[in-house]
Amino acid sequence: MLNDKKIGFIGTGNMGEALISGLIYSDSSKPENIICSDVREDRLEFVGEKYGVATTTENTDVVKASEIVIYATKPQIIASVLKETAPGLDMSKLIISIAAGVPLAAIESCLNKKLRLIRVMPNIAAFVKESATAIAAGNNASKDDIKLAMAIFDSVGKTIFLKENHLMDAITGLSGSGPAYIFLIVDALADAGVKMGLSRQDALLLSTQTVLGAATLLRDSNEHPGKLKDRVTSPGGTAIAGLHTLEEGGLRTTLINAVETATGRSKELGEMMIKNFSENNH
Repeated sequence: MLNDKKIGFIGTGNMGEALISGLIYSDSSKPENIICSDVREDRLEFVGEKYGVATTTENTDVVKASEIVIYATKPQIIASVLKETAPGLDMSKLIISIAAGVPLAAIESCLNKKLRLIRVMPNIAAFVKESATAIAAGNNASKDDIKLAMAIFDSVGKTIFLKENHLMDAITGLSGSGPAYIFLIVDALADAGVKMGLSRQDALLLSTQTVLGAATLLRDSNEHPGKLKDRVTSPGGTAIAGLHTLEEGGLRTTLINAVETATGRSKELGEMMIKNFSENNH
């Protein structure tokens, strides 16, 4: 599907590189069909040598050369980058933004023209090709555009399409911020292992592998998490005693509250972005 498409990356930081690597190593795209830009020449040299892709310091060159343009910049600078490249954007190009927390409405108000727009929220696990990614589309994006975007992000993990753009805040609260919650849980499990007499190194390895193993089993078995939990808990055993303590400490409620709070914060930041972008435009 993507093999013959010219794909451009504006911004070649960690997420940009993760996507380039995913596209090439999954054979979804060829190096000669990818061009990327960045302000840091040493970064471009590194990515160019490692993946064999074309590089440039000019964002406008990327727009000219590409059928699919991916904005992989920091949210703080995306408004200025969009303005700089806007003259070269039209309905012949698919435009994808992965700028965290920047709603489609903000991008639309900044560009102020009819375009095929898609917003994507990947997460940090894209670096190990295990991102949980959500895609939302602007009014002018077609079903084929959505399929193209999903094919790109499927190269670095699993992707879902959201019909309702406003749910992107929930995605930010759940899977965008979610790795941070898991890192905290793994760190706490490792602390518990140390408290019980294990070395820090062993405790961290075991807690990391336990989370990885549990998640893989959950994904590959297609079982409900409650059902798998029941398989681990034998009558009067250790797991049910531990689970009782977790319920008593309100783990479930705390995680729900964390996602809810992060979603609320994402909404606030998004509204600020829309306001800033439209103010800058006038």
